Amino acid sequence: MSELTLTVMRLGFLAVLWLFVIVAVQVIRSDLFGTRVTQRGSRRDANRPQQAARQTAPPPQRQQAAPSTGGRQRRGAPTKLVVSEGTLTGTTVALQGQTISLGRAHDSTIVLDDDYASSRHARIYPDRDGQWIVEDLGSTNGTYLDRTRLTTPTPVPLGAAIRIGKTVIELRK
Repeated sequence: MSELTLTVMRLGFLAVLWLFVIVAVQVIRSDLFGTRVTQRGSRRDANRPQQAARQTAPPPQRQQAAPSTGGRQRRGAPTKLVVSEGTLTGTTVALQGQTISLGRAHDSTIVLDDDYASSRHARIYPDRDGQWIVEDLGSTNGTYLDRTRLTTPTPVPLGAAIRIGKTVIELRK
């Protein structure tokens, strides 16, 4: 083999080795620190949480069929999800039988700008009886219903506080 071919092969191997090291460092960094949450809108928009929620939350996708109740909701059933504490205080999401995802991921129904929230933190979905269920999706800091940390999918009573980091969410009529 010529000296030129050997030098080119060495440089190519060195480049591939450095590429591997850089990718490995990026994967470790994202595992340790999570994805970067960018600030959306201006300071002025922070005072208008409903507008901020419309800008940050994509339209909810139907992931589960609505409970069949003969076209009408049962009496006393919650109709909306309200953020009562946190950066999105006042944000309201109508409950229409779809699954609501909560977390820092950009494709979540409610995008939480909270250091204590995971990318895919929790979900709230209706069961066949028309009750709403909250489920922690393996988050690091946990999801709390009132003051109890969730370990299994749990029915959410009307007005009970669901806490994810500094954000508190409630089901209301």
